[in-house]
This record gives sequence, structure tokens and C-alpha cells, in this order.
Amino acid sequence: MATRTGNFPIGFRRPGGEWQRDIAKLAAWAKSAGFDHIDLGRASAADVNTLTAAGLSLGSVDLVDTGALLSPDEGRRKNAVEANVAYVKETAALGAKAFFTCVVASDASKGWKANYKLAVESFGPIVQACADTGGAIAIEGWPGGYPFYSNLCCTPETVRAFIRDLGPKGVGLNYDPSHLIRLGVDHVRFLREFAPYVHHVHGKDAETDKEWLYELGYHYHSIEKPGHGFGEWTWRYTVPGHGEARWSEIFRILKESGYAGKVSIELEDEQFNGSTEGEQAGLAHSLNFLQGA
Repeated sequence: MATRTGNFPIGFRRPGGEWQRDIAKLAAWAKSAGFDHIDLGRASAADVNTLTAAGLSLGSVDLVDTGALLSPDEGRRKNAVEANVAYVKETAALGAKAFFTCVVASDASKGWKANYKLAVESFGPIVQACADTGGAIAIEGWPGGYPFYSNLCCTPETVRAFIRDLGPKGVGLNYDPSHLIRLGVDHVRFLREFAPYVHHVHGKDAETDKEWLYELGYHYHSIEKPGHGFGEWTWRYTVPGHGEARWSEIFRILKESGYAGKVSIELEDEQFNGSTEGEQAGLAHSLNFLQGA
């Protein structure tokens, strides 16, 4: 099934739940539920054949050993770069076009400038391999974990710099409005600026708690209140439609920009995650909502 605006195919990102480990069973459920594709994460030829046999297509695939790409150890970085160049070529032959990744420092104590230099050096050959195969990396805007928030490419300034230093061919974004919402960045304005670089979209939302935002600001922790699952104290990730993302506007901008990729639900919501029934219900709810947007 597809979105109303733009007719973008809707699938989901395969998380690590027990019920999703058997790809044949997962593909059969996805097809019966009305999904078009699955983001497999690490993909093999056998996995892709299983999707095809079920009438599904391949969504994004994840780059491998991304934590080593910014390692202070030169040997580890070199090995990780070579492994990813080979993996891009291998999975591109299976139909992969969007290569999901985060640009996260493995040692935040080295500082942003030093880590950014490593990121440009390591991702250069990978970006070139993507461009050579007609694809692009799809950079995820997850800011990173508390307390360092060490993703070097998730805000307008840092995305702009990364595209300038590595692009434009082979450099792309995984647009996920939930991360921008939790950061306080206007997710629609961001999309208007960077729509030409969007190579994959995550159907995920976020809501902020204005009262606790007053109490704590964006990043401080409470000494009294428990934090959210899939969130912190003042914000949490949600299924599409339960947060603040303006989906009809998002899809309209993507359509006007000529986006020809996919929309994949990334289920991270404390109201649904944690059981087979809950996760299947969360995915089905998200599909129904996005179909009408």
C-alpha cells in the first residue's frame, strides 16, 4: 500500500524482536498486512530472495561495523571502510539503493573537529562506491545517546557541511522527523532545504511534554520522574500521528521535490513495543495513518 500524497510505498524497518527473526514468516505477515517492503538491516541474497518470493521489495540496508568508521585506531577504520565498500557493491547487485548509516563518533572525548575529519576521510570511499552503483548513503539523524549526543550529521549546519565536503553524488539522508522534533529543529523547514538529498524516509513521530520541557529543558534528567521508553524526560518517540510531525505537508514536499523512494515505519513507541501483538498493532496503525496522509 502507498501514501495518498505522492503514492510512496510503505514498509517497515525490521527491528530485533523475536517474531521478526524468521524472515519467511515476517515477509508473509508483512504481505498479508498490506506492506510493500522491509528494511532488512544486514541483507543477504537469500534474504532478498525470500522477500521477492513473498511479493515484497527490499527497502534500505545498513552499512556494516559503522562504529569502527570513526575509530581512533587507523587499522580498524581502514578495515571498516574496505568492508563497507565491498558490502555496498554486493548489496547494490541485489537491488539496494539506500545505505542506512549514522555518523557517530566512537570516542567523543576526541572532540567534534577531530571526529568530523575522521568521518569525512572514512565515508569518502563509501560514498564513491554508492555513487558508482547508482545509490547513496542514507544518513540517519539520530542525535546519539546521552550524555554526548555524538552524531556529527543530524542538524542543518552539520548536514550542510557533510554534503559540501562529501557530496553531492552518493550522499543522501534518511529523513526522520522524530529526531528533528526532539532536537527542537523545524522538521518541515529542514525538509524544504534538504529534500533533494532525501534517499529514504522513516515513518516515525515524536511528542514533547511542554510542562517537563519547562522543568528540565531539552537535555537535563529529572531526579524524581522516570524517563520514557524510547525517549527521555521531555520527549518520546511515537507512531506516526501520535506526535507532532506534519505528515501531509511532509509528503507534499517530497512529492514536489520528485522523491521516488520509500517510506519505512520505524516502530519505537513505549505504547506498542515489547510484545508481538503490540508491535504488529503499532505497525498496522502506522500503515493506516500514513496511507491517508
